[in-house]
Amino acid sequence: MGVLDVSHIPQCIGSYLAGFTDGEGSFNVFFRKRTDYAMPWKVSLCFNVSQRDKVVLTLFQRHLECGTMRQRRDGVWYYEVNNFTAIVENVIPFFDRFGFLSAKKQRDFAKFKQLALLLKDGLHLSREGIAQVLAIRRDMNDGGAKRRKYSDDSINELFDPRESPETTRQAAEVIPSVDDIVRTA
Repeated sequence: MGVLDVSHIPQCIGSYLAGFTDGEGSFNVFFRKRTDYAMPWKVSLCFNVSQRDKVVLTLFQRHLECGTMRQRRDGVWYYEVNNFTAIVENVIPFFDRFGFLSAKKQRDFAKFKQLALLLKDGLHLSREGIAQVLAIRRDMNDGGAKRRKYSDDSINELFDPRESPETTRQAAEVIPSVDDIVRTA
C-alpha cells in the first residue's frame, strides 16, 4: 500500500473534500473495553464524514484510497477510516496537503495527529499514555463529553489504583539506587 501520493490529487478535488470535511467531518479517538488485552482499553482513531448523498463520500474513498462506507436506517451514509495504517499513510498526508480554513478543524486535526504519533510510539499501552490520550481528547471536538460513550472517570476506574501515574512516580522515587545501599564490611 504505502503512503498516499497526494501530488496526483487535483487541487480542486482536494480543496473541495477538505472544505467538505471542515463542515461535515470529524476526527475522533475511541476507547473500547477489552478483556483480552493487557490494558483494559483498546484505543482507536477514526476519521469520518456523513451525508445523505453518497456521491461525495465515494470521492473521499476514491481519492484517499481507503475507508469504508455504510448506510444507517435513516438513509444517512457514513464514510469512515478507522484502520490505523490508513490514517497515518492516507488521511493525515491528505489533510496535511489540503488543510482547513476553520481554526476549530485545524485544532482538531492537530490533536488527531498528536494522538496518531502517541499511538504509533506505543505510548497508549501504558497508564501514563492513556492519561495523555485523555488530556488531548478533552480539547477535541468542542470537548465532546456529552456524545462520548465513556467518560474520563469511567476509563480511569478500570485501572488498578495502585498503578496510577502518581503512584508509579512516587514508587520510583522511593526505590533506592545501588549507590544508596549501605553495605557492611
